[in-house]
Amino acid sequence: MNRSDINPTPAFFDRYINLVENIDLFEAFEKYTPENVYPDLEQLETLGDKVYAPGKWTIKDTIQHVIDNERIMGYRALRFSRNDKTELAGYDEAVLAAHTMVNKCTLQDLMEEFKVVRAGSIALFTNMDFTMLTRKGIANQSEITPLALGFVIAGHPIHHMNIIRERYLPLLGTI
Repeated sequence: MNRSDINPTPAFFDRYINLVENIDLFEAFEKYTPENVYPDLEQLETLGDKVYAPGKWTIKDTIQHVIDNERIMGYRALRFSRNDKTELAGYDEAVLAAHTMVNKCTLQDLMEEFKVVRAGSIALFTNMDFTMLTRKGIANQSEITPLALGFVIAGHPIHHMNIIRERYLPLLGTI
């Protein structure tokens, strides 16, 4: 199913969904792989613990957040696809970010984890048919389908790479 098959596109999540072309979900997973979205690890590694403003995340914090978010969106998709009608709460990204161990990880470690999580997402969605992909559930007070959650998974890393390009890479004197 394509991005345009999402009906309706949920508010708030549209900022991630709309970053993905109108292609099939599995094409999106393959096109927006961790290594395609974040292709220059050496450049990102050079940033180290630099932040563009006080209180902002480092690159490693950002990548960990993207991984955590993919896991959460996958969990929501699993629950809704299997017809679980339980309303799911949002999550506090700042709390999750404050309780990681990214300081003990390399950027390469995080990218490997990201690839494994993406492989799990692909496996999860492979086992969903039309009915499962279009079932509706409530997450963070928004009605959303597993199909839309799949496109959130594909688009959310793009959102953060855009922020990295706009706000972090200038710290290196490059654009």
